[in-house]
Amino acid sequence: MAKVLVVVDMQNDFLTGALKNDEGVKVIPYIKKKLAEADKDTLICFTRDTHFEDYLETEEGKNLPVKHCIYGTRGWEITDELNPLKNGQTLPKGTYVFDKYTFGSQQFASFLSEHAGRIDEIELVGVCTDICVISNALLAKAALPNVPVYVDPAGCAGVTPESHRTAIEAMKACHIHIR
Repeated sequence: MAKVLVVVDMQNDFLTGALKNDEGVKVIPYIKKKLAEADKDTLICFTRDTHFEDYLETEEGKNLPVKHCIYGTRGWEITDELNPLKNGQTLPKGTYVFDKYTFGSQQFASFLSEHAGRIDEIELVGVCTDICVISNALLAKAALPNVPVYVDPAGCAGVTPESHRTAIEAMKACHIHIR
């Protein structure tokens, strides 16, 4: 059986770019340590918020009119400290990257369903707790309702500290375990 560790949207635009979040920058060392301590059977999944030049015309763009994570830009890339694709390398065995075009990743949910028989735990860290972390945690819970889903709040950052705490409470209500 395998654990899945999900690193949600630790991209430049969410940390130091268009939607800069100092709280997100602060959790990078914690996530880096968590990745280094993962055992060889842990499946590592990164989500990558992905938009295109027409972003402002999308439903999300109309509600959050800040161009960010535009495919192929530096802001779209996972921060260098965590990026499994550094220097054009191929992904290490057991590591996956899922582009997502909205808050939750349908590719990630499909991946979980495809690997259902070998997953015994899912844990999420990343940004933003109150938007993409909660969305992907709920997708994981829906995809594998009998597998425990955990969120480690020390490895997450919300848009604000208050919205981070609110999201943690909402996840608890949905039977997502908080470490």
